Amino acid sequence: MATIHLNKGQFLVRIADYEKSPGKFEFLGDKPVVIDFYADWCGPCKMLAPVLEEVSEKYAGKVDVYKVNVEQEEELSALFNIRSIPTLAFIPMDGKIQITQGAVGKPQLEEAIEHILLK
Repeated sequence: MATIHLNKGQFLVRIADYEKSPGKFEFLGDKPVVIDFYADWCGPCKMLAPVLEEVSEKYAGKVDVYKVNVEQEEELSALFNIRSIPTLAFIPMDGKIQITQGAVGKPQLEEAIEHILLK
């Protein structure tokens, strides 16, 4: 499974419907999620992209890996208070979001997935 580009409509169905429950995050997914907030022009985002693809293949069926273009999905970026890119949001099944900023290597990303999402 490759990374999946996510827009607002898909977010409302797959992650959380913040329009129905403003101010309350109710995770709708059936497995933990990593969301990469990126932009096409961002150098570190480009470096992170192949790592995310590899990780999405490794954890296929266990973790969904999504990408959100911050220039196209400004509302989602604001929802997560994105101020720099790349930013990764880790959403475990209990819905307690953890955020990390900056490009990370594959070992660090896999460690985060194991300890935050699959614990």
